[in-house]
Amino acid sequence: MKQPVFEGVATALVTPFKNGTVDYTMLEQLLDFQLAAGVDAVVVCGTTGEASTMSAQEQLGAIAHAIQYTAGRCRIIAGTGSNNTAHCLEMSRVADSMGADALLLVTPYYNKCTQEGLIRHYLAVADAVRCPVIVYNVPSRTGVEISVGTLAELSKHPNINGVKEAGGSTAKVARTLERCGESLFVWSGNDDQTVPLMALGAKGVISVLSNVRPRQTLQMARACQSGDYALAGKLQCQLMPLIDALFCEVNPIPVKQALKLIGFDAGEPRLPLTPLSASHEELLKKLLT
Repeated sequence: MKQPVFEGVATALVTPFKNGTVDYTMLEQLLDFQLAAGVDAVVVCGTTGEASTMSAQEQLGAIAHAIQYTAGRCRIIAGTGSNNTAHCLEMSRVADSMGADALLLVTPYYNKCTQEGLIRHYLAVADAVRCPVIVYNVPSRTGVEISVGTLAELSKHPNINGVKEAGGSTAKVARTLERCGESLFVWSGNDDQTVPLMALGAKGVISVLSNVRPRQTLQMARACQSGDYALAGKLQCQLMPLIDALFCEVNPIPVKQALKLIGFDAGEPRLPLTPLSASHEELLKKLLT
């Protein structure tokens, strides 16, 4: 029987840059902040971590450093997705050999492959690694949607653990859970849907918000886990202004500036992403203070 990679909160961690390279000192500070809050897992080099602008050497270096530094204090989920299946396989095998607790694989972007292509892509990786695989559905960023039928097919593989669902449809999540049951776990990929999706049966959230508010994000998830949806709903509503602000420009532009405002200078996002506009920075300042 499958067990979820984690239950509760996984932080989709930003990748700190300094002088054109990964800032490992700041990476450790960010990890310490998450560990002190007690998050259940951390995603390293996911899409929030700007993996698409990193070299393979940088990406694997950051993943290895996080695994070694946390030393089992939380689960490390390695972002090794790509729109090139061969490259995805290579990165996934190495991250698995390093000791990653799981892999997070975004759908191949730009290619806009068929559902059969998605199935073959994910099965190729799941067959090649020992650690569990989480597929990541975010059609607004990739141009491809994983259908419920495809998720049901993928759920048959013992090594495909679940889906980070960021398609925005609660109905789709309900249909996925009804179709797949305990053979495929679901995590919210949108902070504004954490409570609604956990009420349906999602196991938690892979969160951008928890970069800057890990304790509050955990409190919300724990309330759901304990069945206190009155409190969970209240917390979701209280956090909505900050959640909205963290997506006022394309992620991770706002969250990197938000981290700087609370004392963690993770550097600017890499081009083609640009620093946050002044007007949106003022909004973040008000919400974070």
